[in-house]
Amino acid sequence: MEKKTQKARRKLPNRTVTTVKGKQSPAKRRRKPALALCPCSKHQETKTKTKKKTKIRRQRRKQRQRRATTLTLRKKKNQRRKRAKGRRKRLYLFMLLDQERPPTPEIEFDNLEIFVLQPAPQGVTIKCRVTRDQRGMDKSLYPLYYLHLDNEKKTFLLAGRKRKKCATSNYLISIDATDLSRGGENFVGKLRSNLMGTKFTVFDNALNPERALPDMSNARQELAGIIYETNVLGMKGPRRMTVIVPGMDKDNDRVPLRPRNECDGLLIRHQNRRTENLIELRNKTPVWNEETASHVLNFNGRVTQASIKNFQIVHSKDLDYIVMQFGRIADDIFTLDFNYPLCAVQAFAIALSSFDGKIACE
Repeated sequence: MEKKTQKARRKLPNRTVTTVKGKQSPAKRRRKPALALCPCSKHQETKTKTKKKTKIRRQRRKQRQRRATTLTLRKKKNQRRKRAKGRRKRLYLFMLLDQERPPTPEIEFDNLEIFVLQPAPQGVTIKCRVTRDQRGMDKSLYPLYYLHLDNEKKTFLLAGRKRKKCATSNYLISIDATDLSRGGENFVGKLRSNLMGTKFTVFDNALNPERALPDMSNARQELAGIIYETNVLGMKGPRRMTVIVPGMDKDNDRVPLRPRNECDGLLIRHQNRRTENLIELRNKTPVWNEETASHVLNFNGRVTQASIKNFQIVHSKDLDYIVMQFGRIADDIFTLDFNYPLCAVQAFAIALSSFDGKIACE
């Protein structure tokens, strides 16, 4: 019986028998490769988790690199801005001498509108101040400008404001600081620019030629044309400007210029070199001073701060006769002096054109 049982046990197929200390039989070892071919779900989850972690780490590395690059770019931009500010101060520092002009004589007038439109008397320099009001929500974009006589009384002359919702820069000029409307009684003139902000035209308060009488007796006059030359050097040079005003007759009065259309205006006449009854003025080119590394102009003590807006306008035939000069004395205060043949409206409009932004000139 014992021999039969031993034979029967030998014939049992693939029966596992545990041996010493948990060792498995060769039959069970053979099953392991088959199980390894189809891993369990837990093993797959660990793989997916590791993949996600690696992706997150890569994304974080990229974010850190981007932040580092943006910080370096910002630092470089700030350094460039600081350098540019230093260059501006060097380039546009127009030096001032201690020579001072005699004080402005007392100017009296009965009608303010007539005074601001008539040319300055010969041999008399009318000294004024321009103040800029940027207080308020809209005034940072559309500030108010005021022109006063630079005397003890500080007599008010003109006020200007940039119009909203206009395709080009358009400034209204009024003899009342509280009434700056187009249809008001105190409206005396306007300043209009082209799309690039390089050419400006000054008009009086008369009617548009399309609505005027056939004889053009009540049509508006063109008082001045202002041209800013495109600055190829950008921030490395001062502005260059040309001012065209109507000529003067024998009685020292302005020759009326009432064009029927834009093709007959001051700018087109100057472009076509039709200089009859026209006066061409230019800004005085500043001299480069190697000691101070700056452009130098003599404002005779009327300007105290460096600015790109500082300029002097002279006639090409007589560079010593300063027709107009404009310069900064505080953050929002500027001096404006003008002589014959300019009037207050023309000088104030030229100053307003210098405040307007210019894409191709800077």
